[in-house]
Amino acid sequence: MAAPPRSAESDDDSPPVAFSQEAPRPKAVIIGVPDRQRVQREAARLRPIIAMYCDIVAEDYDFEYQFTDPEIDLVIVLGGDGSILQTARQLAGREIPVLGINCGSLGFLAAISPDEFLEVWPHVCSGNYEVIDHLMLEVQLIRDNEVINQQLVLNEVAVLGGPPYQIMGIDLYANGMLATRYQCDGLILATPVGSTAHNLSAGGPILRRRIQAVVISPISPHTLTYRPLVDSAETRFELTVTDPGESTSVVVDGRILGQLIPGDRVLVHRAASNFRMIAVPGQNDYHTLREKLGWGGSL
Repeated sequence: MAAPPRSAESDDDSPPVAFSQEAPRPKAVIIGVPDRQRVQREAARLRPIIAMYCDIVAEDYDFEYQFTDPEIDLVIVLGGDGSILQTARQLAGREIPVLGINCGSLGFLAAISPDEFLEVWPHVCSGNYEVIDHLMLEVQLIRDNEVINQQLVLNEVAVLGGPPYQIMGIDLYANGMLATRYQCDGLILATPVGSTAHNLSAGGPILRRRIQAVVISPISPHTLTYRPLVDSAETRFELTVTDPGESTSVVVDGRILGQLIPGDRVLVHRAASNFRMIAVPGQNDYHTLREKLGWGGSL
């Protein structure tokens, strides 16, 4: 096992805690996007460095590894944010810390570059890092009182329309009580991690990742008084579409969970597990916003 990480309850900007260099070698799985040249190039460059400080249990470039070994200490993901989302699905609730190396474009979740990884990797293997637990949601599609599909969600769940394009009536229930009926093009329920994704494009607020909350953002609402809402992560939500079109669907982390027909219900609640990510010294939410969204004053 690797040396214990810093407490996830510590402040973003608190100094790193030093750990013994004599800690046992951690066991790691390397995951990468298939058929992407940059991932293949960086994997070949970084693998010898990774192997210097840890035992590589498996390398998976097809997103097929089952994580049956209970002794895995961490997962290294080469790719972009889409690869992190795929890894979250692949872990299926197993709370193994993930370190993302950005081989994509923006990289909110896979935040460190390959060159930065070379600098921090020896410190990670000696326990000089923090594990941050990210809120996940569980989504269930209910039809005739039976669960026909369900999925863990790291970013967001959305009810979206398709052709024929028209304003939808979406009823939102919170803890069994009707909150409101939206007239809009779609509705997003986002986690703090997902607040910088589709929610941000729809005009929703950015949440810091440690906040235990969900953002509810209507897409192009018919009434201007509809505004994004932040609610507790402990709230249990239910969504119904009064008259779904032939292409109306519930979409989770960019993938269609299922098409909706009259009478379907979409239940959304906090998942029993979290998605654990490794944060190295110098990383925090504001640093990411400055670097990725140009909060430093220029784009």
